[in-house]
Amino acid sequence: MSTTSTIPGIAPASVLPSRRLSVAPMMDWTDRHCRVFHRQITRHTWLYTEMVTTGALVYGDVERHLRYDDVEHPVALQLGGSDPADLAKSAKLGEQWGYDEINLNCGCPSERVQKGAFGACLMNEPQLVADCVKAMRDAVSIDVTVKHRIGIDYDEEYGFVRDFVGTIADAGCKTFIVHARNAVLKGLSPKENREIPPLRYAVAYQLKREFPDLEILINGGIKSDDEIALHLQHVDGVMLGREAYHNPWTMADWDRRFYGDAGAGRPRSRVEVLEAMIPYIEEQLRLYGPLGLKLNSITRHMLGLMQGLPGARSFRQTLSDSKKLALGDPRLLLEAAARMPAAA
Repeated sequence: MSTTSTIPGIAPASVLPSRRLSVAPMMDWTDRHCRVFHRQITRHTWLYTEMVTTGALVYGDVERHLRYDDVEHPVALQLGGSDPADLAKSAKLGEQWGYDEINLNCGCPSERVQKGAFGACLMNEPQLVADCVKAMRDAVSIDVTVKHRIGIDYDEEYGFVRDFVGTIADAGCKTFIVHARNAVLKGLSPKENREIPPLRYAVAYQLKREFPDLEILINGGIKSDDEIALHLQHVDGVMLGREAYHNPWTMADWDRRFYGDAGAGRPRSRVEVLEAMIPYIEEQLRLYGPLGLKLNSITRHMLGLMQGLPGARSFRQTLSDSKKLALGDPRLLLEAAARMPAAA
């Protein structure tokens, strides 16, 4: 049920790559436009949706929440919820729409999410999470995975996360994405929860040693290819979040370095990435512009593309010009690139 790709020369992979690298689900950021943009930079990296609540799918507009472009594969749907029946229904919808994986959010610490009885607070109820995972696995044939923290509040006992993972694994989950920080449920904002609790990568490493048959991915504070390579000596995969969003060109060498793909047919420059996005933007504006889609809904995800280069500020300023954006002309991407002092 996904839309046909408007990106020339790119088609969904017939065989899914490993989860060696992935971009984290990030609310208000990793929407379908962001994911299409990221796919122009890396072919094999797994992309995750923003969290979609079960209520939004069981009672809301399914098409609005689940539509995506074929070019996004491999793409995973992250769900937020704690009712096994609703999660099973939502997972089934995700499979019907063609997603490659269903991921359960057991890591978000926001108080708004806690009021819905899901996110990181679910780590205090491992048997409930196991029931949710089993219900989803019974409903779909694609992988069901869990993203979680390494602890709750200020309890740093390894046994807590070990027992959580063990219980969920007994329900059939084989892949765990470990954000290597505790989640403090009261007193810290979501932003502070990404910065104040210390990173303890060794906990994720220990999980992999103790559960060698499970697929363990690590997340949290990772910024460079060298850091990725170091973590991959200990775990099966690495997930980046804000670094991939704010500095998307950091993903440019991932296919070659971490998947052994020299990148035949991939854009070789930042400008080629922008050029590849224009047909997609034109089609999205044609299809959804009457419903309120604005050019900025797509271009906002590209502001960091030139990060670190001379002229990056001019690029951002041009791409953020409200008067130019109001014209709805995707060739603004190339105008912004032309402000750079040299070809990118």
